[in-house]
Amino acid sequence: MEVLNDIVFQVDMDTLLARLHIDKESEDAKDIQHLLQSAASVARPKAIYEVSYIQHKSHNTVNIGGVTFTSRVLRLNLDKVERVFPCIATCGRELDEIAIASDDFMRQFWLDAIKEMALANSIKYLDDYLKRSYALGQMSQMSPGAGSQNLWPIEEQKQLFSIFGNVKDLIGVELTDSFLMIPNKSVSGIYFPTEIRFESCKLCPREVCPGRKAPYDKNLLESYYKDRTRR
Repeated sequence: MEVLNDIVFQVDMDTLLARLHIDKESEDAKDIQHLLQSAASVARPKAIYEVSYIQHKSHNTVNIGGVTFTSRVLRLNLDKVERVFPCIATCGRELDEIAIASDDFMRQFWLDAIKEMALANSIKYLDDYLKRSYALGQMSQMSPGAGSQNLWPIEEQKQLFSIFGNVKDLIGVELTDSFLMIPNKSVSGIYFPTEIRFESCKLCPREVCPGRKAPYDKNLLESYYKDRTRR
């Protein structure tokens, strides 16, 4: 297990304003600049990962490092894989501690965008670090709860977190009773090498989703379930 806690917080002001659809000459831009400066002074994006090996596979389950996960899609994605990288990345709890009035919805929205970009720093650093450290080529990633619920149930966050022990002490991330993460701008999942890049979005029919990364592919979804007699 390795904790990556030296990730540099890099949020470009122009990119942030474009994301928020704010004119750089506006009064709001000045307020955002001050908020970004406050965020930069405390932000500590982090990530944690483990090198794990697949110990057993059944029809719908895969045992990774002694922890069993139930997901037909995950099982098939790891069909020819032996080594995987469970991971958690976060914007860092420090950004949650920036004081904003509970009724100041605009600044809360701005901070949320900053936290998303801090999380992106963490994810990119983790991705680059794994590729560089383990001589990996193309990788894909699956997360519990990503896409439609039946791809890999969000409840399996508990098993994923169990790989690392006390994640809150390690990088400040904890699970709620509904298996969501705090800080909310955190992601968990399993990285794995792949020849064809996998995106959970391709298997999700949800029509309205601002975070969609790829179009829904009904045929691809059916291909994962068409032969339920497979090993």
